[in-house]
Amino acid sequence: MKKIFNIAIVMMLMCGISQVANAKTTNAHAAAHRQQLAAAKNIGLDKSTISRMVEEDIAAREITKVISAEVNVLLNDLLSEARSHLGKRYSRGSKGPNAFDCSGFSSYVYRQFGYSLSPSSRDQYNQGEKVERKELRKGDLVFFKGRSLKGGVGHVGIVVDADEKGNFSFIHAATSKGITVSKSSEPYYASRFVGGKRVVND
Repeated sequence: MKKIFNIAIVMMLMCGISQVANAKTTNAHAAAHRQQLAAAKNIGLDKSTISRMVEEDIAAREITKVISAEVNVLLNDLLSEARSHLGKRYSRGSKGPNAFDCSGFSSYVYRQFGYSLSPSSRDQYNQGEKVERKELRKGDLVFFKGRSLKGGVGHVGIVVDADEKGNFSFIHAATSKGITVSKSSEPYYASRFVGGKRVVND
């Protein structure tokens, strides 16, 4: 009876932590689990019970990261549209379909699927939902400073793929290569990354 009572207390603590922290990032999840572990130890639960409860909590949180089938199809189609323009030339102020600048490219691709984005990368940065770097997924917009590191947002691309460490590749209109795919690890972009935004939500 005492063990059941203790488990009930821990579950209440876990729910409270989840609601307060909202655990949107991996770091937040880890912090929440540390708090849960400390709370469980304080009321004397055995290690196997603690481990099982934490594993169940992790599994429950991970469900929220799964992309719905409908959204997955949409994002795949969006990236297929983006890739169909690979190699097209860069032209400042151009919005497609034969030539693009960076924001012209992202707004053109999204427009094919009914989404309206500003023609400016700085304005696009004010659209959508902010996404932490480790939470980026395909289809998200990523923003960079321009050639001058002192300036604000000056470039935008569309994420092609991303991993849990925050590394990603993105398709964009580069001044020297036109429509191309680059990696976040490339020195030029690594030093200029500003943030990510999500336009397509589940």
